[in-house]
Amino acid sequence: MSGASGTGHHGGGRGPAPPQPPGARLDRPALTVRSLIADEGLGIELTLLAGAAGLDRPIMNTRIQKSGLALVGHFHGIVPTRVQILGQTELSFLHKLSRDDRLRSLRGFFELGLCCVILTQGDQPFETNSSGIGFFPVPELAQCAEETGTPLLVSAVRSSVTITALHALLDDRLAPRLRLHGVLVDVFGVGLLLMGSSAIGKSECALDLVMRGHRLVADDAVECDYRPPGMIFGAPAELLRYHLEVRGLGILNVKDLFGVTSIRERKRIDVVVKLVEWSKDTEYDRLGLDERYHTILGVKIRELVIPVRPGRDMASILEVAARNELLKNAGFHAAREFFGNVEGELLRERAQEESAVPPPVKVAEEGAPRAAAPPRPPPPPLGVDPPNPPSSAFRPPVDRGRPPPLPSRPGSGFDATESSVSLPRPRRRG
Repeated sequence: MSGASGTGHHGGGRGPAPPQPPGARLDRPALTVRSLIADEGLGIELTLLAGAAGLDRPIMNTRIQKSGLALVGHFHGIVPTRVQILGQTELSFLHKLSRDDRLRSLRGFFELGLCCVILTQGDQPFETNSSGIGFFPVPELAQCAEETGTPLLVSAVRSSVTITALHALLDDRLAPRLRLHGVLVDVFGVGLLLMGSSAIGKSECALDLVMRGHRLVADDAVECDYRPPGMIFGAPAELLRYHLEVRGLGILNVKDLFGVTSIRERKRIDVVVKLVEWSKDTEYDRLGLDERYHTILGVKIRELVIPVRPGRDMASILEVAARNELLKNAGFHAAREFFGNVEGELLRERAQEESAVPPPVKVAEEGAPRAAAPPRPPPPPLGVDPPNPPSSAFRPPVDRGRPPPLPSRPGSGFDATESSVSLPRPRRRG
């Protein structure tokens, strides 16, 4: 089983494609006006009114244009490969012009080499006093379309409905496509694109994941296509659909072996997993803080580089990678939260250490006068007790129900409430 290899990069499918890596194949789809009319996926009916000679003109752009300014001679920004729409407003403006002015305006417009022009609500009659529904009062449209070989189509629905249907169809038919060598699996709803060198074990990992209940999308050749506003979808090649190649077993039909719940027709690519051979001289990501991206068709997709080594359970690692991707999409990043907690703890310890250090002692500068010490009180004379220093914390005692003082004896000169400290000292005789 062979397939294109490489990691193709492309600038979103707009403009000239940059050089592709060897083995990557970039498809540039095109859609003719004839195919657009006959496509059943459009959902609306388009009728050819004039300009059958240009039915094979290619439509190369997924967006349409409302060409109101072009009818007054302002042709800047008109892209011939885009579908041109003329609605009620434009038809009403053309109806108010004279025949010569209409011919001059429409000839300048159709001579731009347009792929096709679509009139909306063209099967309804025109009302003079209304907004201008229908194309009957502007016969010069068919005349100019025949002269230039530009297909003139009519849509029976309003402009908004026609534009929505055209965008949905052109986004699918004209989506930029790229074929890559790899294996695409759906793990817990996350599209994992396994890439790596040949025989590194991509198909074996996919088989192990299928046996765990996950889904296989494509093996060996993955058809990638771009969808706005910046999504890459993968699908299997038509001949390789439902098949998986395992060395030693050969080609297996996954749908027949495990049932319809083991396969999927199409899946968005959410993570690119690069499987590389383990080497002791290579430094691999052990923290998960740095984000790596892989570019496919101009869209950046998160990339993981996982080393392969005997004894490693790669299926379990890929399951955890899918679960971790779901957490990141929900706003939970385990590595960043862990390092945020570590940094917060370090900052708290540093703040505690700084608060425990005493303030520095101020040292007087050399030559500066020192402050004089306060004078000490003189010592008391001999035989006199030093007075008790007043206490700022002294408070009068509170009566807490003590018994009344004892009555003093008459003539003793002693008061029962008097403290023994205040008794006069006896004098010495002689």
